[in-house]
Amino acid sequence: MKKNKLLLISLVVGAAYLIYSVWYWMGAVVSSTGAEAAGAGIAGMLVMPHLVCTFIAVAFNALGFFLNKQSFALVGGILYSVAMVLFPMYFFFVLPEAILSFVAYAQMKKVPTA
Repeated sequence: MKKNKLLLISLVVGAAYLIYSVWYWMGAVVSSTGAEAAGAGIAGMLVMPHLVCTFIAVAFNALGFFLNKQSFALVGGILYSVAMVLFPMYFFFVLPEAILSFVAYAQMKKVPTA
């Protein structure tokens, strides 16, 4: 069974962004002191729903790729879109993943259910 390359690209880019983002935001919280730590903590809590949604999107993206299921690719694309809404300042980081997931969903053949 042939795997979708666009879904793989979306998975790799999404996982790389997630690792970078967690590293960046948690590093800012740990390395700060005093009032900076409070501000970094508030910023970290504001971005947390975006990160959680992106993590779930990457998980569904991986399921769609490894199981070759069209529905998981669609859910991954929708969750990337929700992540864009949750933190609009970083929409350009998850926009390519969402587009690639939706295009991969359109390219995948529908698997008949038994």
